[in-house]
Amino acid sequence: MATGLFALLDDVAALVKASAATLDDVPTQVARTTGKVSGIVIDDAAVTPKYVVGLDPSRELAIIFQIAKKSLVNKLLYLGPAALILGFFVPWLIQPILMLGGAYLCFEGYEKVHSIFGKHHKDDHNKPGEGLKAITPEELEKIRVKSAVRTDLILSAEIMAITYSTVVDKTLVTQIVVMACIAVFITIAVYGFVGLIVKADDLGIHMAKDKHPRGIKRLGRGIVKFMPRFLTILSYIGTIAMLWVGAEIIAHGIPFLHHGLESIVHAVPDVPALPWIAKALVCAVGGLILGAIIEKIIAFVRKYFIKSRKKEVPQ
Repeated sequence: MATGLFALLDDVAALVKASAATLDDVPTQVARTTGKVSGIVIDDAAVTPKYVVGLDPSRELAIIFQIAKKSLVNKLLYLGPAALILGFFVPWLIQPILMLGGAYLCFEGYEKVHSIFGKHHKDDHNKPGEGLKAITPEELEKIRVKSAVRTDLILSAEIMAITYSTVVDKTLVTQIVVMACIAVFITIAVYGFVGLIVKADDLGIHMAKDKHPRGIKRLGRGIVKFMPRFLTILSYIGTIAMLWVGAEIIAHGIPFLHHGLESIVHAVPDVPALPWIAKALVCAVGGLILGAIIEKIIAFVRKYFIKSRKKEVPQ
């Protein structure tokens, strides 16, 4: 009886040691994964502020909280478990899903670039207000939140898939803990940063009030003037990051493209950050080209189906 009890205690001690070793490994894995998904995080943080621009300032933080909550739920309850299940039953499917998401990012990035440089070539023959439908602020808020969650879903799927790929050789407990930690940490970091950005102008207005010293007021006015430019710059950064991340994800799934990227990195002089910048620029240009190709394919398919439907309609 005593021997059996001691054996049980030995098993419990071994289990505790194994669990402790697993938990000790989690911070390392989280740090490693955070570095790998940094590009997507930059993209997410840069893209999100546009969804609250033009809405009631008093609703900005509430809208961001809605998006963040849905993002966290998607990561923890849907995307994380889906990555684990796919990794267990059909691990070969994860890379194609990642590449499909990367293609979507390239397409979205190209659309943004096209809208930036093509905005002066829109048809000006339409009358002001023609074809526009009046919507309430509440409806606009719902549309913005839905659009933001849809974009975040793609980016979150990429984050969780990449996270799984970094812990695929670890125990199931480590995989679950690391993916949960990444989901919570990334969501708080991204939307906390977004919240600070969208309320910075309010802070500037508060600082610019007469009750504050001259230096504080000057700083406050500077913040208010700078924020619109900062948001514009941030949107450009988000677009570049979207193209760069999308193209790099696709390149990682195609061996000769992956080797080509690595060759570019090695060919660049070993100056701090220069290889990384070169790689990002090449990926951004490649993503822009791929996005343009995808846009042409989608436009052709849409045109083909429209013609097909017209032929099917009886005259």
